[in-house]
Amino acid sequence: MRYSILGTTQALRDDGTAVAVGGARLRALLTVLALRAGRTVPAAVLVDEVWDGDPPADAPGALQALVGRLRRALGHAAVASAENGYRLAAEPDTVDLHRFERLAGEGARALEEGDPAKAVGVLDDALGLWRGQVLADLPDRHAEASRWTARRLDARRTRLTASLALGRAERVLPELAALCGEHPLDEPLQALRLRALRDAGRTAQALAAYEEVRTVLADRLGADPGAELRSLHAELLRQEPVLPVIPGAAAVRAAAPGRRTAPGLSLI
Repeated sequence: MRYSILGTTQALRDDGTAVAVGGARLRALLTVLALRAGRTVPAAVLVDEVWDGDPPADAPGALQALVGRLRRALGHAAVASAENGYRLAAEPDTVDLHRFERLAGEGARALEEGDPAKAVGVLDDALGLWRGQVLADLPDRHAEASRWTARRLDARRTRLTASLALGRAERVLPELAALCGEHPLDEPLQALRLRALRDAGRTAQALAAYEEVRTVLADRLGADPGAELRSLHAELLRQEPVLPVIPGAAAVRAAAPGRRTAPGLSLI
């Protein structure tokens, strides 16, 4: 059996067919257990998280009844009883969230070891596990979900870094532009975008993008760009802008050799 909590909570048989796990509380119980797969979860924690701090009058009885329903859906052996709690009898890697974490770590290590191709492949597998909002069926998921959402963004940054190392600047620019729009204060992401623009030969666009970032940081945080962005900016200033290829441009330049056409490139 495999379990998915990177989206609506699901239990999947080995052949990929879904097990019917109906009811919000039943899915919440499975989510809490899958989040701690292989570990005993105290009954008090289960009650608090499944009922979101508003337990029923007979909380132990209600929890026992809910566990019974989950066992009927998954098989009795799937949920083990332990002292003062219950445990999902599953290895962490059978849960997509834990599998994502393992693969994300492998991808980061591959990049550190100088193998960006492996890093991209492993991280694509990791990010492909996400189907929607993490822990979607956990009533009070904000803090835990925020942590995993940040971990996903880390994995995306690493994959984009590996893609740039493979010379795929043009390919990743649309994704980087979208991510930078969603996270305008994320300087590592903004630095990746500048690198991608630079590597794609779009120096003028990279300089304009830097000015955008500088303005946003000043307006929202009252701060200047960090060292990495400033270093990239200095490097870009030393580069000759790449002019677009325009039909007839050679003839124009021949007629007026002292004039230069402005790049005129729109921002990505």
